[in-house]
Amino acid sequence: MTGGQPISAPTFEDFVTLHAVAVPLLPIMGVALAIGYLCGAIRMWSTGRPWSRWRTISFLLGCAALFAISGLGVETYGYKLFSVFMFQQLTLMMAVPPLLVLGSPGTLLLRATPHRGLGLLVLRVAHLGLKSRTASYVLSPWVAVPLYLLAFYGMYLGGIADLFLASAAGHTLLEAGFLATGIIFTIPVLSADPLPVRMSHGGRALDVFAETALHVFFGVFLMMATTPLVSAFVAPTLSLGIDPVEDQRIAGALAWSYGEAPTLLILIFVMHRWFRDDSMRAKAADRHADANGDPELDAYNAYLADLHRRRP
Repeated sequence: MTGGQPISAPTFEDFVTLHAVAVPLLPIMGVALAIGYLCGAIRMWSTGRPWSRWRTISFLLGCAALFAISGLGVETYGYKLFSVFMFQQLTLMMAVPPLLVLGSPGTLLLRATPHRGLGLLVLRVAHLGLKSRTASYVLSPWVAVPLYLLAFYGMYLGGIADLFLASAAGHTLLEAGFLATGIIFTIPVLSADPLPVRMSHGGRALDVFAETALHVFFGVFLMMATTPLVSAFVAPTLSLGIDPVEDQRIAGALAWSYGEAPTLLILIFVMHRWFRDDSMRAKAADRHADANGDPELDAYNAYLADLHRRRP
């Protein structure tokens, strides 16, 4: 790099080097979220109340990934190469949100926030959000799926990306939008926090399958395209001595391959939770039947006994 600007094709060291970014919104957000979560977890532990260390590790890993993808050298090359920007998008939409959501930050907020002063106001706002119809609508598939369509097909095929990528502020706004879209999609699928609406396990699996198809077909489309789809990356990519079409094909390969791994893990987690919950309900029903009897089975046995008595 010269003067903070890339002048050649990136190396791994370039990607992981700490570098000043134009608009450090997301790196600051990652640090702030980590500090806030740790304060809540430490408060729980210091008062003798349990809080999962695995949840804590998951959330902190999400914060670290958010900081790395937007605060290291990869962010600088995200202004130059479509493939790097696609890697950032996929990470912000499919890798960071599951790590954050599995940390159950909502539950920690409700349990660790003091019931006095500013904490009481925060709790009241949180409870209003849980009862909000707007929150129920935002977390429904009717919002998440169109947002995913816009983030891939509308953004690049509709020419919207060029409008945002013309400035550093627009670039950062796009990244924040990708993160928000991923969180809106992930919360109903993975969250164990109290929610204004709760999807069925079948609905969650269907959502994951739909999301998989969306970015897989988009990746194939990028790999087959023979002209650049985002003009904002053409000149910067050429300045690094890289063919924009070849770089675009790498972006498509990432959308097809890298996007599959988090989705597959999410699907496995959803199916495991579905099987576990069904097994727990079946065991609870068996224990209830052993203690109180099964009304349907008792009625059937009474019917058979009545038939036996009526037989001549």
